[in-house]
Amino acid sequence: MIKKIRTYSAAFKAKAVKKIADNNGNVSTTAKQLSIAMQTLSNWQNKANEGKFIGTKQYDPELMAILEENKRLKRGLKVAHEERDILKKAMT
Repeated sequence: MIKKIRTYSAAFKAKAVKKIADNNGNVSTTAKQLSIAMQTLSNWQNKANEGKFIGTKQYDPELMAILEENKRLKRGLKVAHEERDILKKAMT
């Protein structure tokens, strides 16, 4: 049996997070109204509260740019460490 994974648009996610406020912060009721998993909706709300969710008032594009740069720099540092370790092994 194949399980179909549902995908949601950014606009739908933003509306769902806004609807939580309309329901006095009740995630469970909102999830039932929208026929989605409560954990999924809770995850969306957490991202919105952190400023990482496009379409919500808390979204901060500068924060997202900084997070992306941080991710890129961490990858570069990891590669540099791997290259250093290879060179150390080659010299011994």
